[in-house]
Amino acid sequence: MEKLIVLAIVGFFAQLIDGALGMAYGVTSTSLLLAFGIAPAAASASVHLSEVVTTAASGISHLKFGNVDKKMVLRLTIPGAIGAFIGACFLSNIPGDIVKPYISLFLLLLGLYVIYRFLFKFQHSETKVYKALPIKQSIPLGFIAGFADATGGGGWGPIATPVLLSKKGMTARKVVGTVDTSEFAIAVSATIGFILSLGWDTVNFLWVTALVLGGVVAAPIAAWLVRKVPAQLMGVLVGGFIILVNARTVLNTWAVHSNYTPLVYGIILLAWAAVVFFVFRKMKTSRSVEEEHADVIG
Repeated sequence: MEKLIVLAIVGFFAQLIDGALGMAYGVTSTSLLLAFGIAPAAASASVHLSEVVTTAASGISHLKFGNVDKKMVLRLTIPGAIGAFIGACFLSNIPGDIVKPYISLFLLLLGLYVIYRFLFKFQHSETKVYKALPIKQSIPLGFIAGFADATGGGGWGPIATPVLLSKKGMTARKVVGTVDTSEFAIAVSATIGFILSLGWDTVNFLWVTALVLGGVVAAPIAAWLVRKVPAQLMGVLVGGFIILVNARTVLNTWAVHSNYTPLVYGIILLAWAAVVFFVFRKMKTSRSVEEEHADVIG
C-alpha cells in the first residue's frame, strides 16, 4: 500500500513537471519502477500505459488553456507514433543504454542553447508570427523522439521540447502544450507495441493505476501553471532542467572520477540559480520601467 501511495505522489509531481516544462513524466516514473527492480521493458510498458490516460488529460487541459499549436501536433504525431511503435517492439533486443549517453550529451548542449536564447535573444511578443518546423525536420524529430521515448522509458519531451524551443518565434507555453498534447499518440502507439511484444502479463495494473491517479490530478494544474509563468522564465527553467537531467547520464558515462560528480552538480545548480535570479531581476526592472512609462503617459 505504501508503494502505491509513493507511486501516486510520483505520478502527481512527474505530471506537474511534465505538463509545465514539457518533459520528465516518463523519465521520473520509469526511474522509480527500475529502482523497484522492474525489468526495463516492463517498466516502460507500465509507464506508457499510464501515459495514455495522463497525456489525454494533459492534452485536453492544454487545449482548453490555448497552449497548443495544432498544426505542429499533426506534424509530430505520425512519425512519433511510428518511432514509438518500432522502439517498443525492439526494446527487449536493443540495448538503449548504448546510445543514451550520446543523446544526453546532445540534449545537454541543446539545453545550454535554450538558456542562451531565452537570456539574450528573447522577444516578449506572444503574437510574433513564426514559421512552423518544416515537414523535412518534423518527421525525423518525431521519429527519433518517439523511438527514444519507447526504448528509454522517456524521451519524447526531452528531445522534442528543446528542439522546438530552439525554433525562433515559438513561445515556451506553446512548445510545452504542443509536446504534451502530441505525446498521447506516442503513448498509445508505444503501448500497442509493448502489448504485442510482451503481452498484458508484464504490466502491473495497480502501479499503472497509482501513476494515473496522481497524473490526472496534476494535469490541469500544470496546464494552468504554464500560462501563468512568464515565457522567459519558463525558457530558462526548461533549459536548466534539460541540463540537470542529462548531466547525470553524461557524468556516469564519461566522468574521470566519481568524486568530482557532486562538485559538477553543485556548479550546475548554482549557475542555474544565478540565471533564474538574473531573469527575475530583469523582469522586475522591465516591469518597473513599464509602470513608470504608464505613469508618465497617464
